[in-house]
Amino acid sequence: MSSPDPLYRRVVGEGPAVAMCHGLFGQGRNWNQIAKAIAADPGRECILLDMPNHGRSPWTEEFDYLAAADLVAEDLAEDGPLSLIGHSMGGKIAMLVALRHPELVERLVVVDISPVDYAGLSQFDAFVAAMRGLDLDGLEDRRAADHALTPAVPDNVIRGFLLQNLRQTEGRWVWQMNLDTLGSGLDAVGGWPEIEGSYDGPVLWIGGQNSPYIKPEYAEAMRQLFPRVRQATVKNAGHWVHSEQPETFVALLRNFLR
Repeated sequence: MSSPDPLYRRVVGEGPAVAMCHGLFGQGRNWNQIAKAIAADPGRECILLDMPNHGRSPWTEEFDYLAAADLVAEDLAEDGPLSLIGHSMGGKIAMLVALRHPELVERLVVVDISPVDYAGLSQFDAFVAAMRGLDLDGLEDRRAADHALTPAVPDNVIRGFLLQNLRQTEGRWVWQMNLDTLGSGLDAVGGWPEIEGSYDGPVLWIGGQNSPYIKPEYAEAMRQLFPRVRQATVKNAGHWVHSEQPETFVALLRNFLR
């Protein structure tokens, strides 16, 4: 997994750098409102990266967490040392950046994910099948795409999230993300690579109360890799903590980043 081109980034604000790594099927711009809130208090530069195979960043032939982490670290090399935030897939990438490039990461925030193998992502597999089944050549408009995906993805929020990746280019509709690589690599996305060592910087581990991605039995794996970890659970939130409870999430970030 290699790419000669830099990752796409958006920058919000000025000050000490904070980089944000989004989750599977997301884009850096999904974190725009969180970035605005963090950048305003007390003044920070928030770097919103499109992860490899997502948004406007380069595509690769296969999904590999270690290689993805190295691409992110290479892209952020001139911005560090910095605070690094990662959600879900982006949280795993952020953890690996801290473990493999500790000099780059001043402090780390891991959002609703653990350093474990989740042994398959059946929910996301269904999403991939639905998106692949969409007839892009015969698609009239975005509303038609929304209608076509509804039976397979009945949740309005998740369906809207997925459809953010649908773009019209030169008169035809395309998926902006690398659906082939991500779809065939779902086992790797759900997995966790073998890695030695630990990261000794401060770590905030945020989870949603209703999410299955952080469980008590995962805590030991987290502590072994991140001995200075502090855990926070957000009430009335699932996997997308930052969008479901943004005020609580921002308050946690502000306190930790200070």
